[in-house]
Amino acid sequence: MSARGYAAIGLFNPKTPENVGGAMRACRVYGASMIAVTGARDRWLRHPTDTQKTFRHVPTIRCDDLRSMIPFGCIPVAVDIIPDATPLPEYEHPQRAFYIFGPEDGTLGKEITDWCRDVIYVPMQGCMNLAASVNVVLYDRMAKNFQRDNEKD
Repeated sequence: MSARGYAAIGLFNPKTPENVGGAMRACRVYGASMIAVTGARDRWLRHPTDTQKTFRHVPTIRCDDLRSMIPFGCIPVAVDIIPDATPLPEYEHPQRAFYIFGPEDGTLGKEITDWCRDVIYVPMQGCMNLAASVNVVLYDRMAKNFQRDNEKD
């Protein structure tokens, strides 16, 4: 992973605690620096799918407004399948990114995407669940940072 920058994750009203646990595990595995979670469906902390017990290692914050959780100087990036979104393979990740993921049974909507600088999507047939999406986006970030760092040598 790149020595510079960081990734933070926002989960907007996630549907299932299993997927939140899987997303938290992805954050730990791929080095995310923070997780913020909104929504009334908040049975997510200490779920068995988070085998890494991420809340012990990565700040995990329950909040009402993801926009208020964006770290200073960090670029908000919505991850959603909507028109005009940038396909992940073409996307150059910002050095400091706050990736926002929506629920499996909905979309982020304009209430989120309007204040995000970037909107990206993962090209696929069908759809992935929240945890899978977090894994793919964080892996893509890590792989591209690794490639960029090695090109400098």
